[in-house]
Amino acid sequence: MITFFIGLLVLLLGYLFYSKFVERFADVDPARKTPAYTMEDGVDYMPLPTWKIFLIQFLNIAGLGPIFGAVAGAMWGPVAFIWIALGSVFAGATHDFFSGMLSVKHNGLSITEIVGIYMGNATKQFMRGFTVILMMLVGVVFIMGPAKILSGITPDFASVTFWTWIIFAYYLLATMLPIDKIIGRIYPVFGLSLLFMAVGLITALFIKGYHIPELNLANLHNFHTNSDKFPIFPMLFITIACGAISGFHSTQSPLMARCIKNEKHGRPVFYGAMISEGVVALIWAAISMSFFGGIRELNDVMVANNENAAFIVNEISNSLLGTFGGVLALLGVVAAPITSGDTAFRSARLIVSDFLKFNQGPIKNRLFISIPLFVIAFLLTQIHFGIIWRYFAWSNQTLAMIVLWAISVFLLQEKKLYWIALIPALFMTAVTTTYLMLAPEGFSLPKEVSYPAGLAITLMAFIGFFVYKRKYFS
Repeated sequence: MITFFIGLLVLLLGYLFYSKFVERFADVDPARKTPAYTMEDGVDYMPLPTWKIFLIQFLNIAGLGPIFGAVAGAMWGPVAFIWIALGSVFAGATHDFFSGMLSVKHNGLSITEIVGIYMGNATKQFMRGFTVILMMLVGVVFIMGPAKILSGITPDFASVTFWTWIIFAYYLLATMLPIDKIIGRIYPVFGLSLLFMAVGLITALFIKGYHIPELNLANLHNFHTNSDKFPIFPMLFITIACGAISGFHSTQSPLMARCIKNEKHGRPVFYGAMISEGVVALIWAAISMSFFGGIRELNDVMVANNENAAFIVNEISNSLLGTFGGVLALLGVVAAPITSGDTAFRSARLIVSDFLKFNQGPIKNRLFISIPLFVIAFLLTQIHFGIIWRYFAWSNQTLAMIVLWAISVFLLQEKKLYWIALIPALFMTAVTTTYLMLAPEGFSLPKEVSYPAGLAITLMAFIGFFVYKRKYFS
């Protein structure tokens, strides 16, 4: 329990102090008009209240990640607490804050265009395709996950297929309509529900006397049932994404960058939402490690249920909060991914419209882009969910790595402290490249090859950054 509260304290202090330190290097100007006013179009650009933007941003980035990812990440043991707390403060929130503020700086541009500005046209072209594909994967993941949960708590006629079509219909509406019609009205409610759910669960856990494992020398090892195949590095850092750092967030921040009323609000909205998500992930990791009797027992339950985190969430919610509370908690878990899925499709539409320079005011223009995206997404739902999830997880963290490099270049060009982005960029480069070498869905190479290869690529990126600095800024 002490470790859990230390993790919460790290997240709180990170927001109170480190976020203010980071803000000093973002060229924040409270007097400068934001894109919500200079680009207002009544569809995607419009000023919204700051409290509402915070809750929308929080719900946009939350999804299944801080819940399902934290449940799966808890299989490695208390070391997950370190990654959630430190990853959120020094990597995830920094990544989210700058991706949002750079979008504000560049008239609400999508992250693909921002990366192109700082890393060149070739990178921009790659990012356009890569990010749209990631948005499709996110949308599919956030269709199938909620559909499976809903089918389990509704009558037999409401199958997974039934709920898939219902969610698809909702996604189309939310993607097409102006941002204040659905997203601006219901997201704040669901955002509060998700926070209350997490607080309710951890409170019930304490009241019922469950023991949360501590991080000490005896527990500082790999608890995963298949520890040889799933080493802590890099597997844990890919599995727990949204609760620590997630590239998907950089695609969502521009949505709120188009609605924020003052640049000074960027710190609570972008940095603050990521810290809040870290709190949710920390709670779910703690509950998962303790609810079944311990970390070993969690591993046994996960293996017995094909590592289906939805089953774990269902068991925990119903047991800790009772039937009614469990249904409310599950609806919160359902709302989070659905409301991230629809903004994933909205982001995809805006990314495509940005590089096509296609005005999104007329509804026929929105349909022209949206319909092909939904057709592709439907085809992806026919692929096994586990495969989609694994490729989503890796591409998600790869996008985070690329965005961190773009932020590093921005800070270098502005002659600011680039190390605040460069260190996380190097770490995520090591994570994603080593995972690509080691994982079954990658090259499936032995550890003796994967670790040196990941380190070598990271070292080359580090050297390349300083070669760039010397060539252009000496």
